[in-house]
Amino acid sequence: MASTDKPDSTGPDELTAAFGKQLSLSSRSVHADDYINNHQAVAPPMHVSTTFRYSRNPDDLKQWENHNPLAPYDSHIYSRDSAPNTTRFEAILTSLLNGPCLTYSSGLSAFHAMMVYLNPKRVAIGGGYHGCHGVLAILTKLNGLVKLDLEDPSSLSQLQKGDVIHVETPLNPTGEARNLQYYRELASEKGCYLTVDATFAPPPLLDPFKFGVDMIMHSGTKYFGGHSDMLAGVLAVRPDKPDWVEGLKLERLHLGSVMGSLEGWLGVRSLRTLELRVTRQADSAQKLVDWLSSPENELVKESVEQVLHASLQPEAKDENSWLRKQMPNGFGPVFSFMMKSEDMAKRLPSKLHLFHHATSLGGVESLIEWRAITDRSVDKRLLRVSVGVEAWEDLRDDLLKGFQALKDELKKKQ
Repeated sequence: MASTDKPDSTGPDELTAAFGKQLSLSSRSVHADDYINNHQAVAPPMHVSTTFRYSRNPDDLKQWENHNPLAPYDSHIYSRDSAPNTTRFEAILTSLLNGPCLTYSSGLSAFHAMMVYLNPKRVAIGGGYHGCHGVLAILTKLNGLVKLDLEDPSSLSQLQKGDVIHVETPLNPTGEARNLQYYRELASEKGCYLTVDATFAPPPLLDPFKFGVDMIMHSGTKYFGGHSDMLAGVLAVRPDKPDWVEGLKLERLHLGSVMGSLEGWLGVRSLRTLELRVTRQADSAQKLVDWLSSPENELVKESVEQVLHASLQPEAKDENSWLRKQMPNGFGPVFSFMMKSEDMAKRLPSKLHLFHHATSLGGVESLIEWRAITDRSVDKRLLRVSVGVEAWEDLRDDLLKGFQALKDELKKKQ
């Protein structure tokens, strides 16, 4: 695979051909970009160049093409179009998400690029990440885009052909899921595009293309990055729409919302362990959700009002439900819980040691956030939890000690 003897004989489908089947998610995470290798080094190098030399042969010069016969899958012109590290990152993502992928400088830049490309007059959107609503507000200012309420049937009646139904599942900040099959049927009825923000359910938790989604968006900053050290956005296009990828790539060239080389390199490093991280995080989150939502400990009963997570939705108990079919491998590493009061929610994070009090999610370290700091729309009693790779028992004990410290502090104040 890594040999430079016959570079033209390799390609993105070589692994499938060699094994006679599609490899597992973990194997593809490690090897999906092998066809790009043109060096003996096992770990891909980091390229920082923004521009690349053209061929010295005048007969090889063609408009916006810079083919290198020694590296046919690693030929570039200018990093605003493509670059070695982001190309590798996109190659692995394309294999993992089951559709051609493009990367962007952030999740919001990916969402913006998606809206610009589809260019709807109306977008039906529910709750979820406030940043996406901010992007739509800017587009409303620029071109009169109308935002419709995804949860309001009368609002949905305004949808017309070419509009967008945008579903976030699982939902930020609660981790609750939404039925993609239902929205696919609605989109087909109205002649709309169906897009999904699946940031909270990366592979192997959810494959939106199985449910007829037209375009998938991820904030790659979260689980694809996985180490709280890079910004990235990702768009994956349904496999039968390859022309969309070319259109998006051309528009990205002019929007300028491209990833940097360091971020591309970090992304490749991170995807190697995606399944290992996500399955552990989801399993630990489930244990914590079960513990918090069925409390036997008096401290939890005295502190927690409600726990929110996809696994607590009624459909999670039915093996034949849309939810179990949509998320057969787990319900996601993010959940939220309501404290008994705003003051308790504001004070608890400072009593914890393993949970960092910070925004964002998806990293190897567990985070807790008094969400009202960054999202004015949420209940001020709400705490959002992103579970890392620590032992869940240690995280449970950290919460218990935090609840006790909070109780002692509030007692002193009385």
